[in-house]
Amino acid sequence: MVPSVLIVDDEKHTREGLQQALEDSYDVSVAANADEAFNLMDAQPFDVVVTDLRMPGKSGLKVIDKALALSNRPAVLMMTAYGNIETAVEAMKRGAVDFLTKPVNIERLEVLIQRALRTKTLEVEVNQLHERLDEKFNFTHIIGHSAKLQEVIERVKLVAPSRATILVEGESGTGKELIAQAIHQASPRARGPLIAVHCAALSENLLESELFGHERGAFTGANERRIGRFESADGGTLFLDEIGEISASTQVKLLRFLENKTIERVGGAKPIELDVRLVAATNRNLEQMVRDGKFREDLFFRLNVVRIAMPPLRDRADDIPLLLTHYLKIFSEENKSPALTLEPGAVRTLQAYAWPGNVRELRNFCENAVVLHRGGSLTEYDLDPKFRGGAAPSGGGESGGAPAANPLSIEENEKRVLREALIKSRGNRTKAAELMGISRRTLHRKIAQWPELDVVD
Repeated sequence: MVPSVLIVDDEKHTREGLQQALEDSYDVSVAANADEAFNLMDAQPFDVVVTDLRMPGKSGLKVIDKALALSNRPAVLMMTAYGNIETAVEAMKRGAVDFLTKPVNIERLEVLIQRALRTKTLEVEVNQLHERLDEKFNFTHIIGHSAKLQEVIERVKLVAPSRATILVEGESGTGKELIAQAIHQASPRARGPLIAVHCAALSENLLESELFGHERGAFTGANERRIGRFESADGGTLFLDEIGEISASTQVKLLRFLENKTIERVGGAKPIELDVRLVAATNRNLEQMVRDGKFREDLFFRLNVVRIAMPPLRDRADDIPLLLTHYLKIFSEENKSPALTLEPGAVRTLQAYAWPGNVRELRNFCENAVVLHRGGSLTEYDLDPKFRGGAAPSGGGESGGAPAANPLSIEENEKRVLREALIKSRGNRTKAAELMGISRRTLHRKIAQWPELDVVD
């Protein structure tokens, strides 16, 4: 689509000359004054507006104000024969992206128009990205309706608008980082950066430099100054995951920031004042670590202004069907695979499973199921034995532990359940399938596998 440009100038030869110079590359409209420009901007959108400053009636500054008040606002360039610093500053303050003096150099104008178009495209992309982030991390995208999860969401809604430091606790895989992202997106800092640091992934020296930055020559290999994550998060939110893993010296520096909102780079002595909201997360018991002398008590109290406890998935059994549906759909779309569904018996089995890896484990299960089965439906008999309380046979001979379950015992159990269902239903296969929580097709497959069970007509 050809970019559209509006030229606003009270001098006829100027506006028509610019129109002729630009019309090979752009869809150009012209206006002799601000009122004509207003009417044109109300009637159609423009990508770029090039306006004179001094005109009879309303000035070019009013054109800028009008253009930037539009919902689909164009980029604006100011031109004038009375070029001076004060005029340029005022135009830029109003929102003009650049400034030209008359007589206008056409090559310079085309360069500025192209630059303005790139700026406008970038603004649109940034706004779309923010909209997608808002949608991704708003509360309707935190999957689940269990009472415990709703308590977490309500607490997040209360604390997100504040400046308070937040401590998110919970087992690995419960979604602590997702909650941190939701807090950031629901806060006044949503347009600022959200910087995440996984403290357990870095050594003590690397973590300190990563968080606070360092000056040139601070240590061997520090060949230039480096800006740390705290400075990168200025005006936004810093999320420190696995805060219980940081060393004693890093704890001291972190405490200093929480007390006076300043940091010092490694090897530096100048305090740097920052506006950063801190959200920390841990899967460890910090209170016990304080008692054991492994975590500073004063830092714990500074972090624990607001505490959010993420419930494990085993305490959110009502949410498991929703999560399964959500992730199966996502992975089916990602892998361009036919939809995979779970039969009621499989859902009940998965709800009864403890999910020690929490939502992360469930997510991995869904991806595995989609990739391996490529559509269709799964029954509880298609699930890995661990979900049904069984265990894979041990390959290690004498292990000193309890003997592994015999796979044949699982098959025999399935036969027994199927036989009982056929007897109770007096051979009605539809009713037998309902009793077992499986489809009639799966029942037929099982009977074909074990024909000796089909003893009731």
